[in-house]
Amino acid sequence: MATPKAPLTGSEIRSAFLSFFEQRGHRPVRSSALVPANDPTLLFTNAGMVQFKDVFTGREKRDYNRATTSQKCVRAGGKHNDLENVGYTARHHTFFEMLGNFSFGDYFKRDAIAYAWELLTSVLAIPVDRLAVTVFEGTPEIPADTEAEDIWREVAGVAPDRIIRLGLKDNFWMMGETGPCGPCSEIHFFQGADVPCQEEAAGRPCQGVACDCDRWMEIWNLVFMQFERDAQGKMSALPRPSIDTGAGLERLAAVLQGKRTNYDTDLLQAIISAVGRVAGKTYDTAPESEKTSMRVVADHARAAAFLVADGVLPSNEGRGYVLRRIMRRAIRHGTTLGLDKLFFHEVCAAVIAEMHAAYPELRDGEKLILEVARNEESGFRRTLSRGLQLIGEEIESRKGGDRLLPGDVVFKLYDTYGFPVDLTRIIAEEHGFFIDEKGFEAHLEAQRERSTFAGSGEAAVGALYLGLATELGETSFVGYEALETRGKILAILKGGQRVSSATAGDEVEVILDRTSFYGESGGQVGDEGALAGPGIDGSRGELRIEIRDTQKPAGNLIVHLGKVVSGLVHVGEEVDALVDGERRRAIKANHSATHLLHRVLKDVLGEHVKQAGSVVAPDHMRFDYTHFQAPSPEQLEDVEERVNRMIRDDAAATTQLLSLDEARASGAVALFGEKYGETVRVIQVHPASRELCGGTHTTRTGEIGFFKVTSEASIAAGVRRIVAVTGEGALRWVQERDRDLRAAAGLLRAAPGELASKIDAAQKRMRDLEKELDAARKKLAAAKSGDLLAQAREIRGVKVLVTRAEGDAQALRELADKLRDKLGSGIIALGGESDGKAVLLVAATPDVVAKGIKAGDLVREMAKEVGGKGGGKPDLAQAGGPDPSKLDQALAKLDELLP
Repeated sequence: MATPKAPLTGSEIRSAFLSFFEQRGHRPVRSSALVPANDPTLLFTNAGMVQFKDVFTGREKRDYNRATTSQKCVRAGGKHNDLENVGYTARHHTFFEMLGNFSFGDYFKRDAIAYAWELLTSVLAIPVDRLAVTVFEGTPEIPADTEAEDIWREVAGVAPDRIIRLGLKDNFWMMGETGPCGPCSEIHFFQGADVPCQEEAAGRPCQGVACDCDRWMEIWNLVFMQFERDAQGKMSALPRPSIDTGAGLERLAAVLQGKRTNYDTDLLQAIISAVGRVAGKTYDTAPESEKTSMRVVADHARAAAFLVADGVLPSNEGRGYVLRRIMRRAIRHGTTLGLDKLFFHEVCAAVIAEMHAAYPELRDGEKLILEVARNEESGFRRTLSRGLQLIGEEIESRKGGDRLLPGDVVFKLYDTYGFPVDLTRIIAEEHGFFIDEKGFEAHLEAQRERSTFAGSGEAAVGALYLGLATELGETSFVGYEALETRGKILAILKGGQRVSSATAGDEVEVILDRTSFYGESGGQVGDEGALAGPGIDGSRGELRIEIRDTQKPAGNLIVHLGKVVSGLVHVGEEVDALVDGERRRAIKANHSATHLLHRVLKDVLGEHVKQAGSVVAPDHMRFDYTHFQAPSPEQLEDVEERVNRMIRDDAAATTQLLSLDEARASGAVALFGEKYGETVRVIQVHPASRELCGGTHTTRTGEIGFFKVTSEASIAAGVRRIVAVTGEGALRWVQERDRDLRAAAGLLRAAPGELASKIDAAQKRMRDLEKELDAARKKLAAAKSGDLLAQAREIRGVKVLVTRAEGDAQALRELADKLRDKLGSGIIALGGESDGKAVLLVAATPDVVAKGIKAGDLVREMAKEVGGKGGGKPDLAQAGGPDPSKLDQALAKLDELLP
């Protein structure tokens, strides 16, 4: 008897898909990063077609017209946000893999349908009787897709009753409000009649493929791009119809491995098992609540590992905020599994071990991923403790009053401290409280409006430049070899409009067919200089356009921005492109220095260091990098010494043009955020430094001259910034610091070498004087306290001292302590002004507190008079407010508050 064949693993399914299409003329293309390089309107890459968007629209040309990919995707923010469903359903993920095949004006519906059906039914052997397809049913404006329906019957042999027509929502795809669009056709798999259906549970029949239940699961979507939609909604046929498809790898694995949920496939089970190991639990025997938490942790570890590998770091805004929410949600679910120690990095390590073969960037970024996971969990656990303390204080302060925990408090616990509402509700109920659900929802909605993703912060490329790039093609850049060249003017822009000519005084943008000017990109600023020539009519004087910036607004279209200072310029004439050579030389020195710095930071701080942004200008360089603590002064000195040693090596730079895969195989470092084509430029500025870079560089490291760090600081959690200067800029900086040093030494009548000891002595003398002043202040306060006691009076059997006092909150506390000791029994209420704000303090003796009179309750009500808030312990509490003019009213309020 033959041994049953084992189901395909997730990796085998991925390979089978890519191989199938490669054998049919498709170029296997590496997954693009999760941060889209070509679409600033997207939070994350959420579909396979994102990296090909410009190819579909014709703005980018490639040397192939068929492609296939396994694209990593994240849906956890913006329009596509599945975060809150993850772990509770069979299909939702923050991270998933989308398999796809694409045709850019090559084959269309017939081949797309035939390929999909052959792969599913012949190669992957999915039973035909468990498959159904959908097609677009049409609208009054858009015809039904009868073509696809006929192809499904004729080519795939799908029975008519297994072809279902659905509407715009399910079976029509649009890239945006305008642009390419078209009908789509979905392939669904029947999971079984025993799968629960909510329609049947409500006494209604299951709607089959159109139902929201899980009986029929969509496993593949074929998009037929055949129309162009204009701003008025008019549909026009595309001259080159295209194909975009997507098949979820996790769903295919569930089908082929006989699983009802994606989480039971090998793609996730190994990671779930890792969660179980660190938690000391077994998934199969765990209760459903714990299974849910294990699924959440596994899914979120995949998303976190891949996002960090692609350069996203936890922060409080944008993509970093989404990553932080993902990580904190996973960590919180870990705590429900009893994990009271750092664990998340161990689960991320399991992700790397499972997936690095298909996605080598995980192994490349392993140290950074694990360090980010440890750092974020460590910080969040401290935050959780503070949140628990906050909720305890809020509950304690409201005992004896209403039992409602306000919506703003619940939201603060949710947004700042990572407490889900259900956790806050449980804690509140344990203490006999309930939460203000409506108030929380109002704050949550306001937060959603604040954090709605409106783009990555990059400017969307103007339609004018995109049109010019399509019409004129890319500008030939010869600036690596020469600072001067001659080019023909292809277009002139003035005031955002194309013009045929411009004259002296006009602000213009000029596009040449060929230029020596570098357009700003990769962190390097654009060149300055001049465009010069005789002009078409010599009688009008020599033509000169002063160029103050050079940009690349679309692809490799280079635009020169400047002002016509003399002559008349026309489209079609030739001009000399003259780059400011001294400025370019300084830029090259700074750019080559960033490469050396990148290498040295890895050597000194660790291989986890990655470039996270840069600016290369003529007067300085700025380098952002990933690291979780400030380098020590000794480490920074070591960095400077190593970079300068490499400069003194006077190593010759080399340049190679390689395919992207060849470049990576050679050890060249690819930088996050850069968009690379199929052919890349590899720069080796020193034998120890090899990077993908399109910028301009020195021919030898010795041309950099001298390297000096001017500042180092943190700019975000896990991201730091070094600013440095080189060459003449470094010399000027050292000379300026030397002048400052000599000036400071002169003020202290010391030699520069004696400055540190002189400052130390001056600071010691200052501290001694401050101690003397503080002692005198306390002596004066003690003397005043005796006078103030005479103002004490009795209100309803309680001795009360209410008075204005000078000083900040600390001074008021010290005074209150003295007065309370001398008063013996009673209440002291003090009010003062500090930095333009009101300060209130209430102290009560133990016998008064025993009567139920609490300082925190009193000061909270008094603070309302000055527009503020406050609270504290029953025997000592303070408050503040923005309106010190109402201090007397606030102090007078105490009379009516006493029982």
